[in-house]
Amino acid sequence: MTYFLGIDGGGTKTICAVGDESLLLATASTGPSNIVRVGEAQTRTSLQQAVRQACAAAGIAPEQVSHTCVGGSGAARPELAEVVRGILAEILPSPIDVVGDMEIALEAAFGDGPGIIVIAGTGSIAFGRDAKGRMARAGGWGFAIGDEGSAHWIGREAVSAILQASDDAAEPAEKYLQNEFAAAVCKAWGVTSLIDLARVANSVPPPDFAALFPAVAASKDPIAADVCWRAGLELARIGGIVACRLFPPRENSSPAKIPVTMTGGVFRHSAVARGDFCNDLRRMDPRVEINPQIVDPVQGALRMARRAHANDIGR
Repeated sequence: MTYFLGIDGGGTKTICAVGDESLLLATASTGPSNIVRVGEAQTRTSLQQAVRQACAAAGIAPEQVSHTCVGGSGAARPELAEVVRGILAEILPSPIDVVGDMEIALEAAFGDGPGIIVIAGTGSIAFGRDAKGRMARAGGWGFAIGDEGSAHWIGREAVSAILQASDDAAEPAEKYLQNEFAAAVCKAWGVTSLIDLARVANSVPPPDFAALFPAVAASKDPIAADVCWRAGLELARIGGIVACRLFPPRENSSPAKIPVTMTGGVFRHSAVARGDFCNDLRRMDPRVEINPQIVDPVQGALRMARRAHANDIGR
């Protein structure tokens, strides 16, 4: 029996899938492994734990794996890919491919066919390919200057909106904490005042704004709804840019329909962001055909590991 590993290394969690030639055998989830954000030590811990746990669940040893593909945001940069490859090589003796998270997501959504994937997890990016194999991207410029519509962006925008609302409120700032949404956001960071909320938000290094996303997504407060609505618009914007670049409506070869797929926790857990993304992207380009299912990128990583192994054998 031949075994393969697919790994999706994100800024919030790491998912490892074990499969044979055709079946998914087991999965495991551990902490973050975005090496740009969490560093080499945390990346090592999360990746190696994910591999060991997934292999144990499948009843195999890591030494039995024939090929591994890991996709991660930032990990496609050659110098970082080499670090990630080295971390996994400490426990996996077989070949290891390191690619970008958008590549495994595109593979999971469309195989080698055309389409656009919009990712909204801890970070965000839109990435696509046309029928000729040409690729384009938009967004994904990092949490400090971009990643609009991501969980990090949503958390940061929510803190800003809460503090601005407290300035505008008639009552003193601390009384504003009686607002259920403001209290939930403060609780997510373990603070008890708006002063502390602002202090943490402005700390160096930057705090985990993405940790606030569940509180924002779960709230019915108008401020939370507005932030999620704006996130949907931002994600539609980058999706629309890629659609325009790859499938210009004036080209005779442009398709009648443009397949678009979503992935990431923002789409999975915020109905407001997901709905406004779909509505606004369809408004910008009526040709888009959006898959309502949220794609699991780790399936693309597993598929790429199988294909790479088959190509190695065929050489």
